[in-house]
Amino acid sequence: MKRHRERQEADRAEWGSAWVETGHVFTQEDGSWLHPGKVTDLFERLVAASGLPPIRLHDLRHGAATLMLAADIDIKIVSDTLGHSDTRTTRDIYQSVLPQVGKSAAEATAKLVPLQRKTEAEKAARRAAKKEKAKKAATKNAGKGKGGKPKNKAKAQPKADMKAKLRKPKK
Repeated sequence: MKRHRERQEADRAEWGSAWVETGHVFTQEDGSWLHPGKVTDLFERLVAASGLPPIRLHDLRHGAATLMLAADIDIKIVSDTLGHSDTRTTRDIYQSVLPQVGKSAAEATAKLVPLQRKTEAEKAARRAAKKEKAKKAATKNAGKGKGGKPKNKAKAQPKADMKAKLRKPKK
């Protein structure tokens, strides 16, 4: 930053009264506002020349916010750094889960849940008990229809006969 500031001071002296005072750290040669598209183009050229995999300039912003949040920097500070007026914007858009952060969170959660590993013998015994229980239930319910009522067709009567029995005799 110090060298950049020195170069900018040299540019200011060279431009004299034509220098545009913006107060910005990064400017055009004459001090005027630096268009974001120009910065993006330069960044893309630098990435390509370096042989690095393609990355968008905005991805650096996203990564920086994620790293700050992973380092437990207060959400308000991160939000202010990014220029957000509301911390919800920071949380909703820029907060990503880093693999190691996600892994440590999962491990911490897993420690809260007691693990009960059953041996193969225990699993086999449980399956056998379930089969035996199902067999007993099937034997007990054999010959029964819905509701556990016996299926005896000999006792079944047509509806008309049943209605006749229910009617009161006329006097």
